[in-house]
Amino acid sequence: MQFNKLGISVCAAILAAPCVVSADEAAEQMVQDALPVMHYTCASIAEEADGDEEFVVTVVAKMTALSLHNRQINIEEHAATDEEKAQLREAFIGALSEGCAADKDALLGGVVDTAVKTSLGL
Repeated sequence: MQFNKLGISVCAAILAAPCVVSADEAAEQMVQDALPVMHYTCASIAEEADGDEEFVVTVVAKMTALSLHNRQINIEEHAATDEEKAQLREAFIGALSEGCAADKDALLGGVVDTAVKTSLGL
């Protein structure tokens, strides 16, 4: 299974990820949730998922939430309407797919972080 075939399934998780964490405890929990999945590469997530798109969505959502938190990004400031959110999802998926296509052995967390940055124009 190729990573980029998961495209549309991943998009639902992207904007559903927590955008702003206000409490230190919640931020710490987010980090603890993401740490166990930070070892995945583009290739290894596709291999381990073995067609389970929900698994990939869950992992990408955790990494995306951590990236948004680390960058102190509130998605509502970048995409308030459904149309803007759809455009942002498409940009994120495109950047994520391009990043993994360029290097299948890249750490997925880095590709996700770059996709967040690129899709938001940062």
